[in-house]
Amino acid sequence: MAKKPSIVIALGGNAISKPGKRAGITDQFYAANESMQHVAELVVNGYENILITHGNGPQVGAAILRSELSQNVVYPHPMDVNDAETQGSMGYMLQQVLYNSLRERGIKKPVATIVTQVVVDVNDPAFECPCKPVGRFYNEGEAKELMAGKGWTMQDDAGRGWRRYVPSPRPIHVLEIETIRHLFDKGYIVIAGGGGGIPVGLNRHNKYYGLEAVIDKDRTSALLAHSIEADTLLVMTAVEYAFLGFRTPEQKALTKVTSTEMQGYLKAGEFAKGSMKPKVEACLSFLESGGNRAIITSIPNSLLALRGKTGTHIKK
Repeated sequence: MAKKPSIVIALGGNAISKPGKRAGITDQFYAANESMQHVAELVVNGYENILITHGNGPQVGAAILRSELSQNVVYPHPMDVNDAETQGSMGYMLQQVLYNSLRERGIKKPVATIVTQVVVDVNDPAFECPCKPVGRFYNEGEAKELMAGKGWTMQDDAGRGWRRYVPSPRPIHVLEIETIRHLFDKGYIVIAGGGGGIPVGLNRHNKYYGLEAVIDKDRTSALLAHSIEADTLLVMTAVEYAFLGFRTPEQKALTKVTSTEMQGYLKAGEFAKGSMKPKVEACLSFLESGGNRAIITSIPNSLLALRGKTGTHIKK
C-alpha cells in the first residue's frame, strides 16, 4: 500500500484573526471555522496526514496587554506563560472547529493540540539584538522608566509610540517531538508549535526554563516538518502566490521555482522582512533538510495548490 502524503500546514495569523477586525473570541471562532473547513476538505480528498502550526501575534499581544494593564490587581504573566496560554486557547478553537468540520463530512478523525516547548541556544546572537515588537505602546517617559527598572529594550515604533522589543532566536529542537510524532503516526491531526512555540533554554543545572523571546512561527514549522519527515510544507498566507516586485507595476507571480532561484530572489531583497521573507526562508530550510516540496498559497486555494494548479511551488 502506497504511503499517503504527509503535510505540515503553517497557518498565518489571518487564519484566526482577520485583518482590520477587532477579533474578539466570537470573531476568532468564526475565522477559525472558515479556515478549518478548507483543511477538512483536504482530508476528504485523501490528504489525511496533517500537522498544523499557527501564528499567535494578535492573541499573544492581547495577552501581554491584559497582563500589563491588570498588574496592580493580579500578578502579571511572563511571555513564556502568555505563549503557553495562547497555544492552549487557539489550539482549543482550531481543534474544536476542525473536529466539527470533519464530523459534518462524516469523518471521525482525532485532533489533538500539543503545548509545544522549543529549545533555543541561550547564546544565540539574536539575544544581543532584540528585533520583535511586543505589547502595547508607551510614551517616552514610561519607556525610559521600564528600561531602567526592568531592563527592557524599548524603541520608538514609526512615531506611534515606544514598544518593547524582544529577541527572535532560531529554533533548535522541539521538546515534545516524540509525543507529536507518535500521535501523527497514529493518525491524529496534530496542532503544535503555535506562535513558534514557547522558547526555552537550558541552564547550568541542566534544567529547561522559559525565555522572554519570540520564535518565528515559519521557522518552527520547517523544523517540525523535518522532524516528522513530512513530504510537503504548505505555508498558508493571505495571497495566492509569492510575488516578485510585490505591489509594483512589475508584479509577477512565482509559480514553479527551484530553491536556487528562490535563494537568488531572497538575496536580491524581493521579499518583505516581516511578511513573505520568513515564509520563503522556512521553505528553503525545509528543502535543505531533505523535504520534498514547499508550497506558498492562500487558505482557500490549499487543495488546488496541493494538486499543482496554483500557488508558488519550490523544489530543489
